[in-house]
Amino acid sequence: MISQKAKYALRALTALARATPSEPVLIADIAESQNIPRKFLEQILLDMKHHGIVASRRGKQGGYLLLRAADTITFGEILRMIDGPIAPLPCLSITAYRRCDDCRDEGSCEIRHVFARVAEQTRAVLFGTTIADALHDEDEGQGLMPALAKA
Repeated sequence: MISQKAKYALRALTALARATPSEPVLIADIAESQNIPRKFLEQILLDMKHHGIVASRRGKQGGYLLLRAADTITFGEILRMIDGPIAPLPCLSITAYRRCDDCRDEGSCEIRHVFARVAEQTRAVLFGTTIADALHDEDEGQGLMPALAKA
């Protein structure tokens, strides 16, 4: 399950992707349109700014905008940035691998074998789906079902 913070981050990115390119969007506007608490959104956008996902502008024409194109920002990248490892088991993590405490042999672990397939399919969907894909799917009224079919 993803955290509320990750969910808000993804919603904020979709709001920024819908905006006119190179025109900053006020935090207050994102918070209101996406039903995100403003203080929490400020922290999320600051995190994403530090990771090079968004940029901010100060002043009268200030606000936030995407620093990268929406078709280059994947759901997996954002989830990993906000929530950390995506793998269902620590022994399957790409970024934070550690052997399971109760495991004698990873090669013969039945549980690991099943969840390795789950992790592979999950990564395929998350890293194969961009913010732009989500907007495109939303416009067509499809949700993310085509991304599931790709996996």
